Amino acid sequence: MRKIIASLDIGNHTIKLVVGEIVRGKLNILACVDTPARGIKKGFVINPESAILALEEVFKKGEEQIGLPIKKVIVSVPSNGIECFLSEGYTSINNESGIVTSNDIVRSMQAAVYNKIMDNRELVSILPTKFLINDNEVTTNPLSMHADKLNVKAVVVTVPKKNVTPIIKSLEKIGVEVVDITIGALGDYYEFKTNKNINEVGAVINIGASKTTVSIFNKGIITNSEVIDMGGDNIDYDLGYVYKINRKESLLIKETIALADKNIAQANEAVIVEDKNGDKIKINQYSASEIVMSRLEEILNLAKKQINLLTKKQISYIIVTGGVTETAEFKNIVDYVFKNASIGEVREIGARHNKYATSVGLIKYYDSRLRLRNRDFSIFSVEEQEELSGIHKKVNISENSILGKLFGYFFDN
Repeated sequence: MRKIIASLDIGNHTIKLVVGEIVRGKLNILACVDTPARGIKKGFVINPESAILALEEVFKKGEEQIGLPIKKVIVSVPSNGIECFLSEGYTSINNESGIVTSNDIVRSMQAAVYNKIMDNRELVSILPTKFLINDNEVTTNPLSMHADKLNVKAVVVTVPKKNVTPIIKSLEKIGVEVVDITIGALGDYYEFKTNKNINEVGAVINIGASKTTVSIFNKGIITNSEVIDMGGDNIDYDLGYVYKINRKESLLIKETIALADKNIAQANEAVIVEDKNGDKIKINQYSASEIVMSRLEEILNLAKKQINLLTKKQISYIIVTGGVTETAEFKNIVDYVFKNASIGEVREIGARHNKYATSVGLIKYYDSRLRLRNRDFSIFSVEEQEELSGIHKKVNISENSILGKLFGYFFDN
């Protein structure tokens, strides 16, 4: 079975849908679309009717790109009010062979959360830190090992139910099944995970449109996360306030002329826009960059302060991602604030924009969960996979077409 997974990231301005296939451990993008997020504020559904229309639109775009209906998806939910706690569970190995199966792994993880999650909260992830065979042998993957008892020690991640329920209900109304929920920070981490940082303590910062999420990871396990109510929108508001222009003009300035570093901006580079009074005004690159840099510096300094509040451990890496990081010369402002941070850049062909970091990473995260449980999964049935591959399809070629005449020439002679 082909391993094809779809992920949905619901942002303040855009809803992103990505479909990818895992082939030999690598992710191939099959579809990557987005659409304006209506009825959504900071990732929360505030107007179900509008949100449903926006969701229908993004799935329609994805289905047009891939050629098949997308009816199963994993979804990132807001991490506001997140709680991470350590837990432990165990199960006895009762099969005749005494070998740990994927079902035993699942049962041990279920035991780790049994009766430990309050009614007003929703489980979004169980992240094993280690497994113990017969209370003494430590392993990260117990599958196929001999055992009488299997223990798991894990970090359990939960969020308030209000973060989850409206999203699931909206998707159900358009006929889409949610096969898993999680938080965007896990997608960000898995998109930029390396053989080095998987053994270190670090931070991942995602600067979105309306909020910035700061998350701490210890050896690949999320231990804490916090949301700062500030993002790319604040830059637009700043530009609009200073120049008395609407958001459309603010976006034009931010995306075409402004730099994240005023120190290399040019005063003789300029654009002409229309203010709210209908007058033409000239805005130079230096003055626009000064405004953009000031707000970005504030956001990054708040994130830096939050990292210090979230952990007392020494940080080995800081990864900054999100759509705002596509701002020209963004690396410079990151270096000014952090000295040792890097920008996480999406490398997959077909999704090369940092606004897709969460969506792309969520597919990798879900694949890692499947491998731990030794499970196969695809959003498409075998028949649909054959259709996707073009198996059994007949190509109708007119005899009068150039291609038809070429076929006739080669096969009739």
